[in-house]
Amino acid sequence: MIRTLRDSKAKLSELVELAAGGEEVVITVRGKPKARLCPLAKITPAERRGTETWAQQLKEARSKYSVGSHDTAGDILDDLREDRA
Repeated sequence: MIRTLRDSKAKLSELVELAAGGEEVVITVRGKPKARLCPLAKITPAERRGTETWAQQLKEARSKYSVGSHDTAGDILDDLREDRA
């Protein structure tokens, strides 16, 4: 399916749904192809495990390098206000 940029802006949600369903949508500007909407490839279990590993590593790094302050924004503002008084 080929659509102009102007038409694509007006019907983006519809075009995304078509692309998710397997339809390839080419978007043109002044008659020249500029972009393509197509469905995303399925994430494999191996890729999913890589994401979980990365998330676990991030969690461990945060706990290791945390400065230990778990105050809320309100607590921090209250402390700052007390210093001014």
